[in-house]
Amino acid sequence: MKREYWMILIVYICMQLSSLVAIPVLMLSFKYTGVDPGLATPIWLIASFTIALIIILFILRKEIRAVGKNDRSLSAGSLIKWAILGFFLALFAQYAAAIIENLLGIEMGSENTQQIIGIIETFPLAVLVTSIIGPILEEIVFRKIIFGALHKRFHFFIAALISSVIFAIVHMEPVHILIYSAMGFSFAYLYVKTKTILVPIFAHVSMNTLVVLVQSVYKEDIERLLKEAEAVQNFIGGFF
Repeated sequence: MKREYWMILIVYICMQLSSLVAIPVLMLSFKYTGVDPGLATPIWLIASFTIALIIILFILRKEIRAVGKNDRSLSAGSLIKWAILGFFLALFAQYAAAIIENLLGIEMGSENTQQIIGIIETFPLAVLVTSIIGPILEEIVFRKIIFGALHKRFHFFIAALISSVIFAIVHMEPVHILIYSAMGFSFAYLYVKTKTILVPIFAHVSMNTLVVLVQSVYKEDIERLLKEAEAVQNFIGGFF
C-alpha cells in the first residue's frame, strides 16, 4: 500500500477517536461559557470531519490532478448514468438486506440513524457531515484504499466482503451488519465497474441524503409504521 494511503488511514482513525477527548472538553467549556453543551457533538463532528477531508484531499492532490488529466475511461454521460444506476443498486441492496434481517427476527430501525437525526435536529448544519463529507471520506477510505488494496491480492468477492464487514463494524451497529455490508458490496462493485471513486461517492451521498430527508420529514409516520409492524409480529408470534 502507498505511504500516502497509510497516512490517510491514520488521519481517518485519529478523526474517529478525537471525539473521545474533544467532545467532553467542548461540553465542559460550553458549560462555563453559557453555550448549550448539547452543541458540542455536532460542532466537533463538523470540525473534525471537515479538517480530515481537507487533509486527505491534500494528501491525494497529485493523484487527483493525474486523474483529471489522464483518466478518460468514462465519458460524462456514462458517469451520470452509472451514478444514477449506482444509487438504485445501493437502495435495492439495502432493501433486500432489510428484508432478510426482518425474516431473521432482527428489529427494524437503526439506532445509529436515530442518533444522527437527533444531532441534525439539534444543529441542522451537521447534515453536511452525514450527507456529503462523511460519505466522501468513507468511500476514499473503505473503497479506494481498503478495498483497493485487498482487490490487488484477492478475488472481488473476498475483497468486497472484508472491506464491507469493516465498513459495517465502524458504524457500531453489529445487529445491522448485513445492511451495511450489502451497501459496501454495492459501492465496491460500482468502483470496480466504473474504475472511478466518483460513482460510489455519488451513490453513497445520495443514499445518505435520502435517508436523512425521509427520516426527518416522515419521522412520525415511520415511528407509527414500526410500532404497527412490531404489533403484527407479536400477534403472529402468539400463535407459535
